[in-house]
Amino acid sequence: MKTPAAKALPLVLVLTLVWGTNWALFPLAVQEVSVWTFRAVSLTVAGALLLAFARARGMPATIPRRHWPAVTAAALIYLVVWNLASTYAAILIPSGQAAILGFTMPLWTVLVVWIAFGERPSPRMLLAMALAALGVALLAIPARTAYATAPAGFLLGLLAGLGWAVGTVVLKRANVPVPALVLTGWQLLIAALPLAIGALWLGRGQGHAVSLQTIIVITYITIVPMAIGNAAWFAIVGLLPASVAGLSSVMVPIVAMVTGAIVHAEPLGPWQLGAMACSACALYLALAKRQETKPLSDR
Repeated sequence: MKTPAAKALPLVLVLTLVWGTNWALFPLAVQEVSVWTFRAVSLTVAGALLLAFARARGMPATIPRRHWPAVTAAALIYLVVWNLASTYAAILIPSGQAAILGFTMPLWTVLVVWIAFGERPSPRMLLAMALAALGVALLAIPARTAYATAPAGFLLGLLAGLGWAVGTVVLKRANVPVPALVLTGWQLLIAALPLAIGALWLGRGQGHAVSLQTIIVITYITIVPMAIGNAAWFAIVGLLPASVAGLSSVMVPIVAMVTGAIVHAEPLGPWQLGAMACSACALYLALAKRQETKPLSDR
């Protein structure tokens, strides 16, 4: 019988590919529409597609009433904060660097769980966390000039990672007994509502047509990274402890760096290769078979 980590590994690979290649597209998606409009459209369509797919597979598309407060809180903290902060960060600083800051999420997750619930990380998780932090540092060192010239991009990148971490911990603690497709679909729709209100408010007077390129980019982001990627992510959260699930994403910024280098000629050299090695080791430590006590958040 497969362990949860073994079941999660294919999902981690999917997540790494679809989310890692996503960052370089953000600046292209918002050339002709606002960040709020872009995210409102992509979340709404992705959520509706996932719920329709779940119903087509015979899954009940309902969430027990007692879980709605936690699901709503997690959606607002994770998806609203993440989607706005990460997109603005990718506009203000190089997309690969924005991904690095956003994917400090595993470090925030371990700290949040430790501070809020007293779950001290095991030595193995501390080592994985240290390697992930080292990987982030190696990627951040050559980008210090970009951060200095756009401090808002730096802060928004960190905010995106923190929001993602807190939302994930809230959802994990709630232990919502519904399929990942249904949970993802509803969370996307919940988060889309405040984004749609913001888009209507901020986008007044912007009734211009958009190009075919923008439509194609937004459509791709909606179906692949937003729908498929988030479905994979929430499935991983359901299989693994929050801190381990967070560390499962450490390879995403590496793919984002490579994609940014190809699409936008962003730097790719020894610093990035060293970070890749650190991230791979952290991922191995997080997902390899462990003989540890089950954490409090999963009991």
